[in-house]
Amino acid sequence: MYNRPHEIDRPVDESEDNFAFHPKNIYLSLLLFSLSMLFLAMTAAFVYTRIQSNLPPIQLPLLFLLNTVILLGSSYTMVRAKQAYRADDTHGYQRMLWYTLYLSLFFMVMQGIAWYQLFSQQIYITSDNSAGYLYVISALHFAHVIGGLPFLGLFLYRARKYMREPVSVLVYFSDPDKRLNLRLLTIYWHFLDALWIYLVLFFLINQLIWTYL
Repeated sequence: MYNRPHEIDRPVDESEDNFAFHPKNIYLSLLLFSLSMLFLAMTAAFVYTRIQSNLPPIQLPLLFLLNTVILLGSSYTMVRAKQAYRADDTHGYQRMLWYTLYLSLFFMVMQGIAWYQLFSQQIYITSDNSAGYLYVISALHFAHVIGGLPFLGLFLYRARKYMREPVSVLVYFSDPDKRLNLRLLTIYWHFLDALWIYLVLFFLINQLIWTYL
């Protein structure tokens, strides 16, 4: 609609991006630290329990690997959304947010299919400790993807609401609080991506160790 609203030059505020001690930044840092410790503890417990029970790890469905690519795509679209925001590109900003939402929903659907593949092999959460940890850990990650969707939806709602007239577009792109929120959402999405990569590599390495040792 308005790609660069009137090409109005805005004054550069050097303090605009200095959010290191902003409460929202601190809250997100605490959240990500807590989640990191939670998943590290669960993966460590998985290794201990599997060794104690002398159980082989569950072979990951290939869809777990495909889901890694999907999440990488969603991280990329979030980066593009942030770039479009900085460039005052209303079309690109909204489009990339929609792509992120679609990819996230696609990830959820494919993850459901991956679990179904495990079910079809008669591997259930109650089958053994290896299966139980795999389901619980992947479900926890799945839940945190769901937890990020309302915030992504809020960004899309506000973008559609305020990006209709040149003045409201300018105000939207000039708001440092919205820029901070977008940055935090982008960091959260990258964290989910990195966490999933860690989990997939963790389970694959466990498979390799069991196979060759």
